[in-house]
Amino acid sequence: MESTIKDYSFRTFFDYLGKRTIKSINNLGTIVIFFTLAFVKIFRRKQIRELIQQVYFIGAKSANIVMLVGFFTGMVLGLQLFYTLTKFGSEGVLGSVVALTLIRELGPVLTAIMITARAGSAMTAEIGIMRISEQIDALYTMRIDPLRYLISPRIAAAIISFPLLTAFFDLMGILGGYLTGVVLLGVDKGAYFYRIHRYVDIVDIRGGFIKSIIFAVLVATICCYQGYFTHLRTDSYGSKSVSISTTSAVVISCVMILVSDYVVTSFLM
Repeated sequence: MESTIKDYSFRTFFDYLGKRTIKSINNLGTIVIFFTLAFVKIFRRKQIRELIQQVYFIGAKSANIVMLVGFFTGMVLGLQLFYTLTKFGSEGVLGSVVALTLIRELGPVLTAIMITARAGSAMTAEIGIMRISEQIDALYTMRIDPLRYLISPRIAAAIISFPLLTAFFDLMGILGGYLTGVVLLGVDKGAYFYRIHRYVDIVDIRGGFIKSIIFAVLVATICCYQGYFTHLRTDSYGSKSVSISTTSAVVISCVMILVSDYVVTSFLM
């Protein structure tokens, strides 16, 4: 009897694991197809007006919060790294360490997370509401492709906005490190900027921009996908499904940003 119960438990566990695995693979395939169709349609017909609106929403309206976070991140880095480097008598390299940390890692990652929290969640909620209120179905009846009209401009705008905002984040972070290291803690001003000029290469900057573009594709695709297929959720319906889709989009995007950051870094090193 005990053996029968154990066999049934194992079978139930593996059944559940198999179903979850198959569902995850199906979802991954759907997302890839969703992105491919939307990305191809970026080049089929110019939508300058919609693109500019999305660049303004994703990029320009996120600039203030990104630069603010970048400035204080640089200040914290300058403070922490100064006391760490002082133990080894290397406080002169503070500028290069702050700049490389921001440009290679923290800049692209924190910028993507901040845009996800501000613009990504809004994209999911907006498209989700359009779905449950049948506005997307109305586009079909008017022979307007929802992917081309709604999704493609958002993906294109994200690809444009993420690298620019990452550059703003890096610049403000370096200025924040300067304020902490040079103005408050007394590091030599010339040494701070010389080390940045000496040790930051174009390869480091290029790597940060490559990451930001990959994060842009991930965030825009995941957020739009969650909103576009809100009506297919089995755990809720109506306005509650929009809230759950928005939460899922932010959480999944942040996790994928960190996972892809490790993968890309391993290739760029």
